[in-house]
Amino acid sequence: MSEEKSRYQSGLEKLKEIDGQAGENVIEALAGMTEDIGKYILEFAFGDIYNRKGLDIKQRELITLASLLSQGDTGSQLEVHLKASLNVGITKEEIVETLIQCIPYVGFPRVLNATFITKKIFLNNETSK
Repeated sequence: MSEEKSRYQSGLEKLKEIDGQAGENVIEALAGMTEDIGKYILEFAFGDIYNRKGLDIKQRELITLASLLSQGDTGSQLEVHLKASLNVGITKEEIVETLIQCIPYVGFPRVLNATFITKKIFLNNETSK
């Protein structure tokens, strides 16, 4: 049980580092009938994967952005991770270059969809300053 709590706590701390309050809002939104999904997200994704050595948090977030835009139909999660990317210090230019890098591999339609979401996040980020 202590290992499970440790994974949960470690994941919660990493989520707060990456996403701040927005990440906690996602976990809270899962309360009720789906809180186990939140637990799995915290323990596995953030407790185990995000805490591994070998890649820094910026690299992990850029990979996450590329993965989400490659799948398509992940707009909500793409928004969360775009905000997280900015939060951990990834520049707008690095995000745009990530979008461009994905064009030959996933195509214009998915990159354009991700671009419009990115533009919205950038504009919201500018107006909230």
